[in-house]
Amino acid sequence: MASFFHKPIEYLKGIGPEKAALINKELGYFNFGNLLQHYPFRYEDRTSFHKISLLTDELNNAQIIGKITHFETIGEGRKRRLIGKFQDETGEMDLIWFQGIKWIIQKIKPGIAYIVFGKPSRYGQRFNLSHPEIEPLGNNSGNKQFLHPVYHSSEKLKKRFLDSKALSKIIKLLLAEAIPHIEDNLPLSIKKQFSLVEKKFSLIHIHFPKDRISLKKAQYRLKFEELFFIQLRLITLKLARIDKFKGIIFKNSELLKNFYHAHLPFSLTIAQKRVIKEIYADFRSGKQMNRLVQGDVGSGKTIVAFMCMLIAVGNHTQCAFMAPTEILAEQHYHGLKEFADPLGIKTACLTGSSKKTERSSIQEELNSGELKILIGTHALIEEKVKFKNLGLAVIDEQHRFGVAQRAQLWNKNKTYYPHILVMTATPIPRTLAMTLYGDLDISTIDQLPIGRKPIITRHMRDAQRIQLFSLIEKEIEKGRQVYIVYPLIEESATMDYKDLMDGYESIARRFPQLHLSICHGKMKSKNKDYEMRRFAKGETNIMVATTVIEVGVDVPNASVMVIESAERFGLSQLHQLRGRVGRGSEQSYCFLVTGMRLTSEAKARIQTLVSSNDGFKIAETDLKLRGPGDLMGTQQSGALDLIISDLATDGEILKLARNAATDLLKKDPLLHAPENQILKNHINSFNKNVVNWSKIS
Repeated sequence: MASFFHKPIEYLKGIGPEKAALINKELGYFNFGNLLQHYPFRYEDRTSFHKISLLTDELNNAQIIGKITHFETIGEGRKRRLIGKFQDETGEMDLIWFQGIKWIIQKIKPGIAYIVFGKPSRYGQRFNLSHPEIEPLGNNSGNKQFLHPVYHSSEKLKKRFLDSKALSKIIKLLLAEAIPHIEDNLPLSIKKQFSLVEKKFSLIHIHFPKDRISLKKAQYRLKFEELFFIQLRLITLKLARIDKFKGIIFKNSELLKNFYHAHLPFSLTIAQKRVIKEIYADFRSGKQMNRLVQGDVGSGKTIVAFMCMLIAVGNHTQCAFMAPTEILAEQHYHGLKEFADPLGIKTACLTGSSKKTERSSIQEELNSGELKILIGTHALIEEKVKFKNLGLAVIDEQHRFGVAQRAQLWNKNKTYYPHILVMTATPIPRTLAMTLYGDLDISTIDQLPIGRKPIITRHMRDAQRIQLFSLIEKEIEKGRQVYIVYPLIEESATMDYKDLMDGYESIARRFPQLHLSICHGKMKSKNKDYEMRRFAKGETNIMVATTVIEVGVDVPNASVMVIESAERFGLSQLHQLRGRVGRGSEQSYCFLVTGMRLTSEAKARIQTLVSSNDGFKIAETDLKLRGPGDLMGTQQSGALDLIISDLATDGEILKLARNAATDLLKKDPLLHAPENQILKNHINSFNKNVVNWSKIS
């Protein structure tokens, strides 16, 4: 079976080496199996016909029977076009060709009945079809097919006559050859339980559905199968890790109780308490913990991490806390030191800027076990940094670190693997989390601390800039600080957007008496940190920056976030930037400044942000608008190489697939049962080089 699907596509009739090389390059398909999974992205209904007099602007496509009365050629050179006057019994319209004019005049004859198909466009009072599909009425009489598949192609493929129609013919030939070789890869019990059609049926009807019911059955089967195998792989990896990697057991939590009752300066939310309980259950289980804690900006993840570190310290182990930037590491250090000092817990901060004497002192205290909590940047994972007994590693904003870097932290204890707590302030929609991090346990802090005022978000146009500057002035007069964020560093010749340098100059002119900071990606790290520190200390009133401040230092006094050309940013990024303010007790504001002309998608993004402060709702909307590949750079993960499923719309199928995979592995974790052999064989045929993501958080 496998050998047929591994055959290179050049051996398929009608392709050959040249076209095969082009398909390899343009679509990334190399063998019969790949090409068979080039599923249509939509289907055209060819059962109904329209009359010219009843055409409307809303129609995506129309199929019309009529005759060409005569042709006209208009324009010269590149602007030359051929117009065919096309009539039915209700009216007349134009058929327009900009290319292939000679061929059309030779092949298409006036006075003969044709079926034309295309998207109707209105020009004045008249409709036209540009480059319509056209064939004589007689040719179509035998075609009873309900839905015509439409395939993605490319300009280069179309130039070589490999448009959707040609690909459809090629796939029809391939399918006819493939049918005897298609075997089912799901056990009968799963197919029965979830009412799934056979694999052969689904492949035939995904490409050439006889009706909408057959198409739905085919889509459901293929989506379920795709998501089921992803979940099966993730859960298998997780079970293998749990089975193989024992974790140190933390029982004693006296230090935590002491802190909670005597030193905690505020009340925890119900969500924070729930997450601490989930982590404590992991600590006592004897299994190595691998948990992702996600919570919106300002939801109190850091205090949760600190309280879990107290459990580790109370069990005579050390903790590492890794942050993505020096300034963030220092901020965490100063914040956590305030809590740790009254408890007599020794903490230290290690970054790339730490002096040699500091490093030596830290290493001595790590060796002796005196130093309990080490906070830092990538410097923590250097080989020369050695712990006496690392029990818990906390990684903040985990998507900022590479897999290899996290693995180095994981190997800092030679006796056993430390527990891993990964934190992110980028809320991940549940369906995406189940697919990306299905091998991790996930905790969610879905409440903000009591007393936090929601940030007021407003959409403003460029024309309202005088009003905006007046609002900024009022906040600065109250002693507050302001962020102004731009999408570009230098003026772009191709995009008409405000750029940072131009913005900095106009703000300096408008507020000559104020002190400004500037921060962008082209600055050296030490200069960026210097500017950030000035702003954090209150030495400057306005921070003019690019998105480098997205994961930035906490400035409770900053109460205004202005985002210029807000239509240029993704939803999650806008929400992250907005989260830079609202850290103090004062009312905070976010102003989304855009031009007058917005796409419908940009309008949807702006409206979502104006109407909601809930990061999880925003992430769900972002997933629907942008798809999973763009969120958080997740296209790097093999888990998201989805061919037919859509995480924005197939959440219910994903849940069913995950439950099915979980139940099956509970009963038969090694897939030894005879009926599960087909699953085992299918999983073993996966790429042998797949990384076990669960091993390295």
